[in-house]
Amino acid sequence: MPAVFVHGNPESAAIWDPLFTHLERTDVVALSPPGFGAPAADAFEATSDAYLDWLIEAVSGIEGPVDLVGHDWGGGHVMRLAMTHPEMIRSWVTDIAGCMDPDYVWHDMAQVWQTPGAGEQAVQAMVAAPVEQRVAQFQSLGMSADVAQQVARANDATMARCIIALYRSAAQPAMANWGKNLARAAARPGLVIIPTADHYTGGEVLARRSAGRAGAEVAVLDGLGHWWMCEDPVRGASVLNAFFARVRTT
Repeated sequence: MPAVFVHGNPESAAIWDPLFTHLERTDVVALSPPGFGAPAADAFEATSDAYLDWLIEAVSGIEGPVDLVGHDWGGGHVMRLAMTHPEMIRSWVTDIAGCMDPDYVWHDMAQVWQTPGAGEQAVQAMVAAPVEQRVAQFQSLGMSADVAQQVARANDATMARCIIALYRSAAQPAMANWGKNLARAAARPGLVIIPTADHYTGGEVLARRSAGRAGAEVAVLDGLGHWWMCEDPVRGASVLNAFFARVRTT
């Protein structure tokens, strides 16, 4: 029963590397969604539904059931699987539960990506920026130099296309509508991680509300931001180690 980690946007699986060194288990698998550090066929639609189908297929190929962990959009894909196919997993973890609350409002950058014209310009600017500039930006957000280098080099035209399609497929009321099924995720043990300095995912109030509807535990990472697994991998791993230990005994 491996722990399967799924990252989000605009990242690669390198974000998990610091955390993995502090986990008490070694049966871990890092999955990269198509276009985000992994190839994406031209025919891949890159909508949220397409990523849900991708994750279902990927998890089906892993001997399980698995402990599924998601960050950012990876957390969104994890939640959608937990709500639609809980029988495929033993447990789930997400750090963007607040995005499933009906009062969630997409952050400013997401709204730019969701706007025709402006979104295309924004992702083109991201891809065109020198790698060194992207590295510096990611480091300023809490990533180590090594992780920032790997993530920055994953920012390419394919990722840009996938960002646009994914965020436009999830424009409200899509997220709120998916969140109506949160109670179905209660079929399996869940953990909602809340980094209090994460300004992208709706804040602690919405996250706790979603956790309650999903019957999930809550772990608050006070003072940490969106990339908590890079900022403080020891604390992040400690939360996961404790959750995995509880899941194994239930």
